[in-house]
Amino acid sequence: MRNKWVSLTKGLFTLTTTLVLLVMSSPVSAQDGEALYKANCTACHKIDQKMIGPALKGVREAWAERTGGDEAIIDWVKNSQGYLKSANDPYATQIFEEYNKTVMTPMPLTSEEVLAVFDYVDTFVPEVAVADEGAGASAEGGEESGDPTLWLIAVIIALFVVFRVLWGVSNSLQTLNAEKEGEAAPAETDLFGAFVGYFKKNKAVTAVVMVIAFMYITVIGWDAISGIGIYQGYQPTQPIWFSHKIHAGQNGINCVYCHNSAEKGKAAGIPSVNICMNCHMGVQSGTKTGTEEIAKIYDAIGWDADKLQYIEGYEQKPIEWVRIHNLQDFVYFNHSQHVVVGKQQCQTCHGPIEEMDEVYQYSELTMGWCVNCHRETNVSMNDNGYYDDIHEDLVEKYKGQGLETFTVEHIGGLECVKCHY
Repeated sequence: MRNKWVSLTKGLFTLTTTLVLLVMSSPVSAQDGEALYKANCTACHKIDQKMIGPALKGVREAWAERTGGDEAIIDWVKNSQGYLKSANDPYATQIFEEYNKTVMTPMPLTSEEVLAVFDYVDTFVPEVAVADEGAGASAEGGEESGDPTLWLIAVIIALFVVFRVLWGVSNSLQTLNAEKEGEAAPAETDLFGAFVGYFKKNKAVTAVVMVIAFMYITVIGWDAISGIGIYQGYQPTQPIWFSHKIHAGQNGINCVYCHNSAEKGKAAGIPSVNICMNCHMGVQSGTKTGTEEIAKIYDAIGWDADKLQYIEGYEQKPIEWVRIHNLQDFVYFNHSQHVVVGKQQCQTCHGPIEEMDEVYQYSELTMGWCVNCHRETNVSMNDNGYYDDIHEDLVEKYKGQGLETFTVEHIGGLECVKCHY
């Protein structure tokens, strides 16, 4: 009996081992091909567009037509330089020279893995670029807020219609009553005369209407005056549609990668086209706008997307970005002071920039707004050598109040000459 169980156990073990080996030795799936492609190929290749190297879709078929199989393309992918030296293949030499003799890194892949990559790329269907439905929406989320003036006009029209109906009914009733009593019909009055007559008789109503009208005009006037120089919500159309939501949000690009002078000087600066080209030499199509907007970058700097090289002798053009955040000339603001010393995030002033497709002015940027920020923002003094001595002096100065943390106001942040001099 014991031998029978031992034999059965050995048989199950052998069967399990065989199945595992079969699974491990089976051809690599297309799903694995996708993972292998993303892990090994995306730095230099796109599936359907030229990059540093050729587009991969159709490459396997092109090689197979010449060589009658997959052996050549497998050897090329595994070690392109070794293949060039040993095979003496004019087609391979042509590809090598066409792409500026850029050496392809040897790939530590098995033959099955190489074919799995090509199985994936040959069945790949690109996503269709969809224009952003939110592009052009208002800065407050795309919903149009009601204009109080339009509402007031609508209410006045509605009241006039009601008054007109009531006036007609009143005239008809007076005429019918006169006929019933055998009296002469009352003289007809025009609508405007009746309207004026009503307010002459009802002086209390007239006084209330005048007060409301005066208050409304006052509020409208005050809003108009106080809004001078305030551009909150300002969202101009830029020469190139650029999404901070994609770059800073989804792709996680640090703000100072493009606005590199924000940590070094007064202004954050506009990134040069060369910074754009660090990525867009290879990234030739946007997820929302396709190739249309990126082509404008190439046109500005003179980049041939087909040959993957700069156009010799090309007269470059500036990209005329429209400035959005602009303080008055009599205001001094230093980005590095706030970003490096003050350790403030860009979102403190610019709002959720990583969620904006098209940037708009999020904050008021008025004097009152700045003053409130200085009153409410604690200075980050921990592990900040700039404030070591200052913190000790402040603790001593405010020991009667028991303060250990301090706002910008405590270090002179409300002094006029800090921003105006």
